[in-house]
Amino acid sequence: MKSILRQLLWLSHEIGSESRDLVQLTEGNVSARVDADRFLVKAAGTRLGTLTPADVVECNTKRIVTILETPLMDLSDLDRALVEARVDPTAKLPSPEAAFHSILLQLEGVQFVAHCSPTSCLQIVCSRMGEAFADQRIFPEQVIHCGAASVFVPYTDPGSPLAREIQGRIGVFMRRGHGPSPKLILLQNRGIVAIGPTAESVLNTILAAEKAARVFVGTAALGGPAVLKPGQVQKIEQPTAQTMTPRVRFLKQ
Repeated sequence: MKSILRQLLWLSHEIGSESRDLVQLTEGNVSARVDADRFLVKAAGTRLGTLTPADVVECNTKRIVTILETPLMDLSDLDRALVEARVDPTAKLPSPEAAFHSILLQLEGVQFVAHCSPTSCLQIVCSRMGEAFADQRIFPEQVIHCGAASVFVPYTDPGSPLAREIQGRIGVFMRRGHGPSPKLILLQNRGIVAIGPTAESVLNTILAAEKAARVFVGTAALGGPAVLKPGQVQKIEQPTAQTMTPRVRFLKQ
């Protein structure tokens, strides 16, 4: 678990770096899967850029899941449930977003999750163009690091309501044939969530999403983006063996 904690702290500090402009003050959260029963998550009220081991809470996954099974749970009930979910009863209170982190960490191939609010991404999800940005791709690296499409989640109250909404939207995403899990989730009026197998892959998704958002916003002044066609996106996301194999041309002597 020490290795996972080190990676989580690295991810937190990278996202929280002031030079990146991905979060402000106590915005954002990070989490990591320890095993099927436990995960680590940022404590409530702490800062990503200065996160310490004492600011990371180990939680019982099953106890967090019970939050989602209580449809009328209010914020005070949520706080009590989060207190009970701590493996160490003396640890800090987990972030209220621990509920949706627990869901995402159970998805296939996901070990790290990060939520943040990059300025350009926030411009888009606070506009009427959020769903278009989720569905469209405008350059190859966006496809590689953010997937062929993203999940768009309409604004929802925090805590268990948001967790259940994310869970439902991911279910729709999978049924549409986009794969076992998304790489990027757009939260309307909130920011973005990146998920992946490693801390580095999650950071790459965030950085690619923010670059794509800057390009998307910039193209608005030039008549809008020239989006990639579905076939082009598919070739980038799932290259064939032929396109992966370098072609060698032998010159005549």
